[in-house]
Amino acid sequence: MQCPICKQTVSWEGNPSRPFCSERCKLIDLDNWLEERYRVLATIDVADESTEQGPTTDTKGERD
Repeated sequence: MQCPICKQTVSWEGNPSRPFCSERCKLIDLDNWLEERYRVLATIDVADESTEQGPTTDTKGERD
């Protein structure tokens, strides 16, 4: 198996940082997520957005 960051060959057995080769690569990956360098693509279901909601009430108690 290869480390996802540095591509070095990694042993799965006895490796506390798996799937990374080291704590350093593990932290680099975490930083990539925190800085939003990775993206998770999601599909938007139009039916979910078009569900009808009842009238809303503002803070003064007036309806839309």
